[in-house]
Amino acid sequence: MYKLGNTALLISLVVFKLYLFSCNQEQEVQEMELLDMEAWHTVADQSLLLEKKDLSNIKWERNAQFHQIVIDDEEKYQEIDGFGFTLTGGSAMLLHKHLNEELRDQTLKMIFSREDDGIGVDFLRISIGASDLDEMVFSYADHDQDKSLENFDLAYDTLYLIPTLKRILEINPNIKIMASPWSAPAWMKTNHSQIGGKLHSEHYDTYATYFVKYIQHMELAGIPIHALTIQNEPEHPGNNPSMLMEATEQAEFVKNYLGPTFQYHGIDTKIIIYDHNCDNPQYPITVLNDKEAAQYIDGSAFHMYLGEIESMTEVRNAHPDKNIYFTEQWTSSNGNFGDDLMWHIDQLIIGGTRNWAKTVLEWNLASDSEQRPYTSDGGCTSCLGALTISHNAIEKNVAYYIVGQASKLVPAGSFRIGSSSEQSLPNVAFKTPENEIVLIVLNQNKEQKALSVNQKEIQFIIEVEPRSVTTFKWKNQ
Repeated sequence: MYKLGNTALLISLVVFKLYLFSCNQEQEVQEMELLDMEAWHTVADQSLLLEKKDLSNIKWERNAQFHQIVIDDEEKYQEIDGFGFTLTGGSAMLLHKHLNEELRDQTLKMIFSREDDGIGVDFLRISIGASDLDEMVFSYADHDQDKSLENFDLAYDTLYLIPTLKRILEINPNIKIMASPWSAPAWMKTNHSQIGGKLHSEHYDTYATYFVKYIQHMELAGIPIHALTIQNEPEHPGNNPSMLMEATEQAEFVKNYLGPTFQYHGIDTKIIIYDHNCDNPQYPITVLNDKEAAQYIDGSAFHMYLGEIESMTEVRNAHPDKNIYFTEQWTSSNGNFGDDLMWHIDQLIIGGTRNWAKTVLEWNLASDSEQRPYTSDGGCTSCLGALTISHNAIEKNVAYYIVGQASKLVPAGSFRIGSSSEQSLPNVAFKTPENEIVLIVLNQNKEQKALSVNQKEIQFIIEVEPRSVTTFKWKNQ
């Protein structure tokens, strides 16, 4: 029998190992192509900003020693309506006044389309009348004691907001629009002011008609209103404009006025209550405990300037037949990009959806370099837009990337699905209408982490950057 010498044997072993390595590499490439996997990531130090991740170092194996996330697409939770922003009247004004038509159109496509570099926003919130980020305060019925609302007029909204919404609907015809009032017209209020005060009980019926006229006029303008919240921040009287509205008053208004008026006029716009902080879950629970009011209510909306995100689950557990929405959180012009990215992804994109939110919306879409416009005596002077708009130029800020990490790969109609909670790597998973799996993973650590993912027959290991968020997408098998 012929025997190989030591040198020949060593060469044979090396060649064999190279062959196995080549086979493994080829198999990994084939598996990745089969899954059509892609990933996008943003890093806190801004070295990577919603950029496509290199997946060449992915390993197709399961290894329990790494931080492991197990995904179960049979475990289905809430349907997602979308991730997005509030398009304030001020945002729309800046888009029109400071950008030429070509750049404005490119900007809207970048936000509302998924083609090219678009982030595919599917949900928008707008204000009914002025918010505190408009250049002035107005309603649609500013004529004193016009109880018949004969002079109802969308007026100022026709200049910037409605033309902007029309173009957005051309780009994304399926976008859902939620409308929220900051105040009723001053003459309907107990203090006859746009700041604070309450809706006078003698005007409940008129105010319900005001909402009907708003929805009908917007429909005639080509803008369908998917949902409305009854009052933005009903426990905060300090903004300009603003209005107080207690839980018992919301229940009374819905069950005896708004609900029946919508029903009479055939309005199918969803009615959503609360629209305020997570520190008072008892407010929406109180309203929903009123069964006569609850029959007209789709769900509750939340902000998180106070409280814990888990409060949304508390409300959902009390009324599991009602939906949960997260509708507002600001980023400050005095904030830090990396810290804001980490907190908002952890608490809102991951925490919000893990606590039943159908939407996660960041606050203002756009402001100028001085955070204008805002109203006097109560407008937000440090609300940083997702975009900073100056003369024919835009700058993307942290809120753009917070929303983009989710909206780019998680379209409306997706469902949140089961994914194991990994303390070191917070995460949330979705199944899209195209039967794709999307996994959003946050690494808040200062060092790179090896992530092991297990979903059915798919098991892979990949490194994720320090202080980063990564969104993976692959075909469901």
